Amino acid sequence: MNPSIRRAEPGEGAPLHELAAATFGLACPPSTPQADIEAFIAEQLSAERFESYLADPGREVIVATVGDAFSGYAMLLFTDPSDPDVAAVILARPTAELSKFYVARECHGSGLASALMRSTLDAARRRGATSVWLGVNQQNVRANRFYSRSGFSTAGTKRFALGDRLEDDFVRERML
Repeated sequence: MNPSIRRAEPGEGAPLHELAAATFGLACPPSTPQADIEAFIAEQLSAERFESYLADPGREVIVATVGDAFSGYAMLLFTDPSDPDVAAVILARPTAELSKFYVARECHGSGLASALMRSTLDAARRRGATSVWLGVNQQNVRANRFYSRSGFSTAGTKRFALGDRLEDDFVRERML
């Protein structure tokens, strides 16, 4: 596998949406209703929504491709945390939120996620961040192992609304 990793460009909302639709549910606890997953994808991960993310100067979307296929993506937000639980535990400034980080199931274990993470952290450094933080579901064992191996430590907890449920997330941070 020889991935290409680069900043996503305007006009790539549709393939980002397709990848997001295929990967978002992989990060959800097994008890999450499929209707809630589909509603989140429709609201937050649509092609149109991705186009707005790509046009936002306060965000950077990074995409990994293998051949012609979009195989992974990450999204950084360059702003202070707005969630009070996060703001209380993420003290380094300026910081960037790693809002989204997903790799296609068929690429799990291939090294693609590690390469995408290196590029994502480099992008945060270039934009002047001194730390990167993220929220990850406490039940997502695979992701929590990956983030630990990638140098993220647990700084606290927060809640994540998915449908009418509140999920429990770890807040993880890595200094740059």
